Amino acid sequence: MDNREEVREFLTSRRAKIAPEQAGLPAGSRRRVPGLRRSEVAALADMSVEYYAKLERGSLAGVSPAVLEAVARALRLDDAERAHLLHLAQAADGSDALTRPRRRTTRQWSPHRSLQWTLDAITAGPAVVCNGRLDILAANPLARAFYGDLFGNADNQRNLARFNFLDPASRRFYPDWELFGDMAVAILRREAGRDPHDKDLHDLVGELSTRSEGFRTRWGAHNVRRHGTGTKRFHHRAVGDLTLAYEALDLAAEPGLTMTVYTAEPGSPSEVGLRLLASLAATEDARPAAQHPTS
Repeated sequence: MDNREEVREFLTSRRAKIAPEQAGLPAGSRRRVPGLRRSEVAALADMSVEYYAKLERGSLAGVSPAVLEAVARALRLDDAERAHLLHLAQAADGSDALTRPRRRTTRQWSPHRSLQWTLDAITAGPAVVCNGRLDILAANPLARAFYGDLFGNADNQRNLARFNFLDPASRRFYPDWELFGDMAVAILRREAGRDPHDKDLHDLVGELSTRSEGFRTRWGAHNVRRHGTGTKRFHHRAVGDLTLAYEALDLAAEPGLTMTVYTAEPGSPSEVGLRLLASLAATEDARPAAQHPTS
């Protein structure tokens, strides 16, 4: 992914999202494009129009943290967008080399025993380990039952973004499908800024852009997101509707990987649903042993 183009499109898209009134400026009646003008962003960031125009053309190499902060403040960037701008600047001058996550693919990496033990010890909710490309690299038994449609279709390649945009089953599993699509693309866009040299990510984005108009449109919006905590709605084919809270935890021993754990509110119908799903999964796992007893 071309860094200068990424910078240009990201800054332009952020500028277009800010109404003049939000920045305390008069709206006027002669604006030909949405959002702020370059000159207005430059004034808000306390820099010359020529210098800001240079930044927006993609020239972030060597830009100081103070200038990046001024631009972030003028464009009203949130925490995820600020981090994305910093990653783009680091990539521009090559200073991301040491902070770049180690290359790993689903074929080359498997969880350490202790990590799998940790996942398996979580029995009340689905728990998965993902990379920034949204590949599920490890899961506990309840997560494998929870994501049964994803794991059941080899074409998904255990990837949440492929499942979201290419598998029709996702539209039933995600009642808020549009929201899940927005989140998936924003996470991938954030990863592209953090590790712009990831060929597997390039290939995934290229595949989804070719095969899904919904993905292609969202990718062009340049939105970024940090997957941290929140609540999501699901509809599982075996247990029905589930409303689950989630917490995403970065793995200190495995840079670039995140463990996400889903839980239900105690005493809620969703907790009952997860318990039923866990029971069904345990029954399914035990069935082969019952059918083929050892002598």
